[in-house]
Amino acid sequence: MGSFPTSKGVPLGKIFQDKSLLWLFFFSALFIAVNSLLSYFEIYYLNLLPLALFFVWICFYSLEISFMILVFLVPLSIQLREFLPGIEFNLYLPTEPLMLIMTFIFVYKLLLEKTYPKAILKHPLTLAILFYIGWLFITSISSTMPLVSLKFLVSRIWFIVSFYFIAIVIFKKPSNIYRFLLLFAGGMSIVVVYSMSNLIQDGLFNQPAAHGSSSPFFNDHTSFGAVITMILLVIIGFLPGKNFNGKKKIWIWIMLIIFLFGLTFSYSRAAWISMLAAIGVFIIIKLKIKPFILLTITVLAGVVLAFSWTEIEMKLEENRQDSSTNITQHVQSISNISSDASNLERINRWKAALAMYKQKPFLGWGPGTYMFEYAAWQTSKDKTIISTNFGTMGTAHSEYLGPLSESGILGTFSFLLILFFALYTSFRYYFKKQEAPYRWLMLVVSLGLISYAFHGLLNNFLDTDKASAPFWGFMAIIVALDVFQGDNSQIEKLNPENAYIFYD
Repeated sequence: MGSFPTSKGVPLGKIFQDKSLLWLFFFSALFIAVNSLLSYFEIYYLNLLPLALFFVWICFYSLEISFMILVFLVPLSIQLREFLPGIEFNLYLPTEPLMLIMTFIFVYKLLLEKTYPKAILKHPLTLAILFYIGWLFITSISSTMPLVSLKFLVSRIWFIVSFYFIAIVIFKKPSNIYRFLLLFAGGMSIVVVYSMSNLIQDGLFNQPAAHGSSSPFFNDHTSFGAVITMILLVIIGFLPGKNFNGKKKIWIWIMLIIFLFGLTFSYSRAAWISMLAAIGVFIIIKLKIKPFILLTITVLAGVVLAFSWTEIEMKLEENRQDSSTNITQHVQSISNISSDASNLERINRWKAALAMYKQKPFLGWGPGTYMFEYAAWQTSKDKTIISTNFGTMGTAHSEYLGPLSESGILGTFSFLLILFFALYTSFRYYFKKQEAPYRWLMLVVSLGLISYAFHGLLNNFLDTDKASAPFWGFMAIIVALDVFQGDNSQIEKLNPENAYIFYD
């Protein structure tokens, strides 16, 4: 008798002579057996392996597609500690594993092809970012907690690789910039609607409930408000443009309404301030106020502030309005530095960060170490009702003082350098490229960055995927438009079919 044929007419005996197929059958059977055993003990994490392998295949097939999938998932990611509360390390799922995969593939292809655009590598903003990463590496070596700093460094690298270096190549095709912004806004819209539905159940005008209404997607209302502000400014910028018409314009209006509700009922005072700051910058730009006049006004305001500080401080101490469900009273509480626990705790953290900086001014204590070290630098007179002796309440609440304590003076300088070159590049493009097709896009993206730059005075969220995606992504947009400027058809022709193919 002959061999039993398969559905394709290939003898079954020949299939078992193929070693690659034998290995495939072996590992498939092994996976099924192990996964069944784990499932019996109610351990289901191995079920994610096929999805991970599928994403790896997508990355090799098209880094552009995998990038867009990642962007949409970022607002919807959940921390590993939500599933395993007692675990010592933490990850955002599924985004950080996806970023790790993309980073490895990016580095592999970079070493293999060696054709990443030189114009990007030579760009001042890229050089500033490389300096920033390099200094993080140096201060990780000198860190008081090397393992903590190494984890911080690695996560910061995969954030920057995914949303800056990979994104720039993908953004060489301008339509991908809009896809990036809309996909992130789409994922964020789901979270805002979810948050609003939770708030409605607890009472819409319920400030305490707002703190956890966006959980498990966001830890608190401040990070939630910061990200909403960044993307809201871009959505507003889409309204007068000609890129979205008909049904697309309707969706833009729907997202605008969703984000306005989200920002208002996030009860994040820092988000409200950063929104007003970005609008103020926009007014200055539209009025075309000369830099010299602006600098003069700033200096004069600083002098008046310095001479009047004692009187101002007395006035601030008279403000006893705490955080409130009433939005008007909640706004008034912004300047309360006498009884509002949230404001006083920020001051406590800032003073601790400055004290740590004075002890180690050049190298700092190490990236990511502030939360483990600041407890000893609190003073009894600065502690609040929400302070802890063990320093278990998080970070320095500042994107500027945090690096100062963790990586010294050059840590803060390197971050400021990134912001400077990002905004300098965007404003130079906006003012000099009067006929450039993406001039308006460049402006609204820079306003989104400005909102976070102001928000960074009061909070720091770049250790999360939620804030890092738009922050580094906006910078990638700025560099992509600056390097690959020209009309749409010219840029489209320069873009390869697969965005992961690098070229000069």
